[in-house]
Amino acid sequence: MNSSPTRSHGFTLIEVLAALVIVALGMLGVIEAVTQAARNGTYLRDKTLAHWIGMNIVTERRLQGSPPDLTETSGDLDYAGQRWHWTLRVTQTQVESMRRMDVSVRAAAGKDGTSIAAATGFFGEAIGPAGGPTLAWAGSGAPGSGKDNDGDTGEDANNNGNGNGNGDNTNDNAGDGGDDTPQANPVPAEPAPSDDEE
Repeated sequence: MNSSPTRSHGFTLIEVLAALVIVALGMLGVIEAVTQAARNGTYLRDKTLAHWIGMNIVTERRLQGSPPDLTETSGDLDYAGQRWHWTLRVTQTQVESMRRMDVSVRAAAGKDGTSIAAATGFFGEAIGPAGGPTLAWAGSGAPGSGKDNDGDTGEDANNNGNGNGNGDNTNDNAGDGGDDTPQANPVPAEPAPSDDEE
């Protein structure tokens, strides 16, 4: 009695190749995602370090006794195992006693004119105690000076020449010294009944 041998079924060569192609494509996607995540991590690290450098430059200039010169300076430094290039530009603000400092930072190997991070700070000569009175800023119309553009204190803007001009209420037209507290309207008292009416 002859029995035919049973054939064992397996994957053909084409099926194996198709599976390998699918796995390879999937692995390429995974590798690309990991590479992008590593790039993002490196960029964020460099951006954070560059911002710290910019804030350090601003803080160093603030701690100096004299205001920074109105010019553009640059320099290189080593920080966190890397070489960095910074550029500081100082400009005058509308307030005479205050200057603006803009710092841009990039890797020393980066292209000129590019920056990874930027920081901005201000240097002011007017310093007052905490909780103290408002500082007298230099310049007409400066914040905190209490002066408007025509040089006066601006207290009589809408006072129409009435009152004492102390600025208590700019819409006071009653001429009562600026006190615009609502007054109760007097209610006429009822006349007492006379003896004749009884």
